Amino acid sequence: MTDQGLTTTVGTARTATTAAVLAATLGLAATSWGIAVWQMHGMDMGVATRLGSFVFFIAVWVVMMAAMMLPGAAPAVLRRAQAGGGVRAVPPFIGSYLAVWALVGVAVYALYRPHGSIAAAAVAIAAGVYELTPLKRHFRRRCRDSVRSGFGFGLCCVGSSIGLMLMLVALGVMSVIWMSVIAMLALGQKLLPAKAAVDVPLALAIVGLGVWIIIAPWSVPGLTPPMM
Repeated sequence: MTDQGLTTTVGTARTATTAAVLAATLGLAATSWGIAVWQMHGMDMGVATRLGSFVFFIAVWVVMMAAMMLPGAAPAVLRRAQAGGGVRAVPPFIGSYLAVWALVGVAVYALYRPHGSIAAAAVAIAAGVYELTPLKRHFRRRCRDSVRSGFGFGLCCVGSSIGLMLMLVALGVMSVIWMSVIAMLALGQKLLPAKAAVDVPLALAIVGLGVWIIIAPWSVPGLTPPMM
């Protein structure tokens, strides 16, 4: 009876921890979506989008990354909490995870310039090709492994999703539509095992999008400002 009661108590505590961790992670992601949509309102000009000041962009970028990436990171956050520290391990893990994406945002701000449709097409084609590389598969697999730190997990996620993120930057860095599309792709790749039957057509579709942009850029939603 004593062992059974202890087992029940441990199980209840683990369930409570799981619920708290998932609620905190997904709640932060949902809140970030609302803030991101509000921050990005009126900013989207497709390939002609300007980033504004450094502080403004980094603030928007970090919120965007929290909205887009935390749902897919929830299993890793949960594994970290269960490995030790419980709910107290969540803020440092998420904070260091988002810090990695903030560094990516710094690089984006330094390198980004308003550009044309050909540049956007080239990035999309490169992103599609990257989806088929061994490096992509390596980082995607690492995203599903147990990790000890949010920083390490963030590096794996950047390696896995960098092609998709660069495509977002090229097509419309302040576009809620493209942000939503990329977020769904990144979520699927983090939660689902790699399968050639799905991954290869997706990569070809991304390459096809790049070709479509070259042929008819005006027909791609949100790519060019309405007056262009």
